[in-house]
Amino acid sequence: MNPGLPQEEGRPEEEGRPVGRRVFLATLGLGALGVATAPTLQRGVEGLLGAVSGKDPTGLTGLLPNAGGFRYYSVAASVPHKDAANYRLTVDGLVDHPATYTLDDLRALPRTRMVRDVQCVTGWRVPGTPFEGVRLSRLLDAAGVRAGARAVRFTCFDGTYTESLTLAQARRPDVLVALRMQGKDLPHAHGGPVRLYVAPMYFYKSAKWLSGITVTDRVEPGYWENLGYDVDAWVGRSNGRTDVPTS
Repeated sequence: MNPGLPQEEGRPEEEGRPVGRRVFLATLGLGALGVATAPTLQRGVEGLLGAVSGKDPTGLTGLLPNAGGFRYYSVAASVPHKDAANYRLTVDGLVDHPATYTLDDLRALPRTRMVRDVQCVTGWRVPGTPFEGVRLSRLLDAAGVRAGARAVRFTCFDGTYTESLTLAQARRPDVLVALRMQGKDLPHAHGGPVRLYVAPMYFYKSAKWLSGITVTDRVEPGYWENLGYDVDAWVGRSNGRTDVPTS
């Protein structure tokens, strides 16, 4: 586990550690490569970094730039791969109709597409990123949320990461159980095959490798909230930042 890097979020500058000369030079080299090479090769670099970072407990791969603008991080040393054969998403807790969805089940539901900027709490931003998926509110309505419910807790199949939203936040139309990103199925490095996408909040709220949705009677702070991040992570109105809102 790397306690300094949230899922797909960078290390806060004030908490950064010195980077060795070799890593620094490699970072510059890959940055130049991303500028100078063709889009096909850029996508190859991005895919390579994503694959390597999934097995990198140090988090150093997250320091390397890539063509897509994203950085790949995990708080677990390794994350299993899931696909249509073995992926499951459970919806339980304070609901009348607990359910388990396969990937095919989710793909069969009506989808919403949104194009928003993605904003990391550490400063980097990826403009105009398309996401497609099922509105979280649809799954909550199908489950039948009980009286007394106040929040939703999310768990992930990396075995470590958690997140939470209030019930009102979870029912927003710009909160998705995302299946696609940038016009293609979510790859493993971006939290595939299914992740949470909370458009108006900093990206650490958009939990990767989503496996559980549990309706609760109170907000339970997630992995990074327990280490100091804001629970209500509105872009530009939390974590001491003034970024332009994304939604």
